[in-house]
Formats: sequence, C-alpha cells, structure tokens
Amino acid sequence: MPLIFCTPNGWDMSEHSLLTEAAISAGIVPSSDSEERLWFVTEGEASVHYSLAHTKTAEWLKQDTLFAVTDAGGSTVDSTLYRCRSRTPLALEEVCASACVQAGGVFVDRAMQTILENKLKESSYGDSDMIAAMIRQFEQKTKRAFDGTQVSNTIQFGFPRDNDKSHGIIKGKLSLTSDEVGSAYTDVTSSIIDSCKELLGALLVQHLLLVGGFGESPYLKKQIRQAFEKQGTQVVTIDEPSKKAAADGAVIWYLAQLVEGRAARFTCGILGAVRYDNKRHKDHESKCFTNEAGEKRLEVFIVLIPKNTILTNDWRSSWSSQATYNSAPTASKLGKFKDELYTWQGDGPVPYVLNRKGKLPSGLIKSFRIEANLSSLCSSVKSDTSKVSGEPYWVVRYKIDVLFRSMKLMARLRWIENGVERTGPATIIPSVKL
Repeated sequence: MPLIFCTPNGWDMSEHSLLTEAAISAGIVPSSDSEERLWFVTEGEASVHYSLAHTKTAEWLKQDTLFAVTDAGGSTVDSTLYRCRSRTPLALEEVCASACVQAGGVFVDRAMQTILENKLKESSYGDSDMIAAMIRQFEQKTKRAFDGTQVSNTIQFGFPRDNDKSHGIIKGKLSLTSDEVGSAYTDVTSSIIDSCKELLGALLVQHLLLVGGFGESPYLKKQIRQAFEKQGTQVVTIDEPSKKAAADGAVIWYLAQLVEGRAARFTCGILGAVRYDNKRHKDHESKCFTNEAGEKRLEVFIVLIPKNTILTNDWRSSWSSQATYNSAPTASKLGKFKDELYTWQGDGPVPYVLNRKGKLPSGLIKSFRIEANLSSLCSSVKSDTSKVSGEPYWVVRYKIDVLFRSMKLMARLRWIENGVERTGPATIIPSVKL
C-alpha cells in the first residue's frame, strides 16, 4: 500500500529524506521498499486536484487557460500557477516556480493575542490564562465569522459575572471594533496578496482558486477579491469545506495525476572545469589550471536545471565526468563516485566563473550529493601519459544523468563499454541533514 506525504511547496528533498527515515524507523515501510511505496506531493498540487474535483470546471477551464491555486492553511500559504495543456484528457502544467509564505491563520491568532495583551494589560482579565481562553474562542467563532462589515465583534470567553466595562467586557463577552479585529489580519493578508501578485506577475490569469482552512475566512476572501478581481482575475471558491483540501487532494492526485509538468524552484547545477576559451574567459585567465592532458581549464558553475524549467517525466540532464588513477585500478580500487549538486539561491544573475581558492559565491548552496559505485566500469579504464609530468595515468570516463520521475529527482550512471552503452544505479542524497 502506498503512503503519500503532502508537504508545503517550500519543502524539498531534505525534508522528504527526513520523512522517509521517520517512516522507516516507525516500521511503516521497510527500507528496501521505501522508494516504491513513499510518494511526495506538494500541498499546492494536492489542492489543485481537490479544487478541480469540487468546482464546475466545464464553466471556466479551457485549453490554455491560466489559473492559480492558493491554499491558505494554518501556518503556510502555498500558491501555484497552472496552464491547462489539454481538456480531454485533462492535463495541467506549472507555469513557474510555486510560492510559499508563512502567513497562515495561526498568525492572525498570534496578532490578536498581542492586541488583547495590550488592550487588557491594565485589566484583571489580562493574565495569560484569560488571554488564552479568549484566543481559543476567537479562533473557533469570531475569526470564522468576521468579514469586516460588523460594527462590533464579540469574544465569548467567560460567565455573566465577568465584567470590566472600561475594557469592553460585559457579562463574559469582550467587544472589539472591526478595525481592531481587522488589524490582526493586516500583515497576513498583505503577505498573501504580495506573494500571489509576484507569482502572477504581468500574466493574464483568468481565475484564482482559493482553498484551505484559512481560505474559508470571509475576510480573507473579501481582501483577495478586492485585490485581484479589479485586474480581471476571478476568485473562485469551492462549495465543499476545504480544510482537508491537501489531504483529500493528495489521494485524488495519486489516482488522477493531472499535472504533467512542474517548474523548478531554483537553478541547479554542478561545479565543473571547462576548456579555457581565450575570447570568452580572457578576464579570468589567472584562475585557470592545467590538467593531466595538458589542457588549460577553468572551474565554473555548470547549470543543469535553470529556474522555472518545466520538469516532465521524460526530462533529463547529463554531464560528463572522469576519475584518474596513478596505477591501473582494480574493480575495488575504482571506488565510489561522489559529486555535489548546488542550487543558486542568491540575488542577481547566476554566477559562472568560480574562485579557485575554494570560496563559493554567497547564495550558491550545496544541496544534494550524487553517489555511484564505479566498480562495474573496470573494463572501460584507459591508460594515457600525462603531458604535465610525463608519467602514465589511468582514466575512466562516464556520464551522470539526472532525471525527473514520479515527482522525484533521480540519477543514473552511464558509460561506454566495448562500444556498447551501459547504465548503472546512482543515488541522490540531500547534503543538509535536518
């Protein structure tokens, strides 16, 4: 039986690896079977499946329609922009990297707690226990009904004997103005709207689907509509309660698999050495080095996956590599290939030429490690003579493929043996342990 983890848009292989280890440690799946039985889907993608299952898509979803899905949950708000590639059968594709902001409903509760602490600091009802009781009632009732039009909003927290008229407490009810309640939403709604505007950019997006537990907030719906409908984007809500949109959507996703292309969130690549080009690299000649073959080389960041690349199940990127030895290697001596994948998370353009002294540009993050056993390549080892030292050396050449399959980045080893292409397994491991 498969196990589906539905995770925030901002999570990647590091968090997935942690969840995989937890599932194995808990005895839910054996290590040998985890690759096949554990599936990961973003909350945004799960939500789009849930939304399309519970809206009248025939009325608005056409081929090439651009639409966004915003899943406003308890802590995170995930937004994704999609294009409808096909109506029959239904197929979707991400347009660009999805967005994830910490601006869920819990932050409204925290803002309200601060408001109440300041409002009641001179009241006998301002202790932590009373404030906690008020926040519970606010979350369960007041927040869910608030749409900004109420003249007065009450939090029922106590008994008829509880009174402090100077602070708005009468018979166990605290009265708040709409401005007071609305101020608890200000930072959260601004963050959500800014995130959506950045995602949509200048594109003509016809529809924005708002789902999630916090997405049911009348006030948030009103603010989203005011922000986007004036620019021609219709805000669509669903008839069914959407608090479990991610959970239910994950099951629908597993069965339907409507999304065929997903956008890379970061530029990803490797550190490699390219042949020095006097025209292109003239300003960086001081950073060059000479390899055993006598070639002048320059260490650069080689991009494998540009940001916003649409990754489909037939996507592949490859690079050539080699290992050199001072003596003819046996199968056991060939050892293990290791290479690092980096993501560019900095501001400005992606760096190209790197510093040979081991310093990486700020923003270039070591994110994943690829490992593969080279022992199968023993018969592909070639000998040569170093043009630098004149000494013999042995080299084995191969390629590494990075593939996107079943929502996961995967890798494999590829080499030529006696004129025939061979492939072998490789593993992608997160470099950062959580």
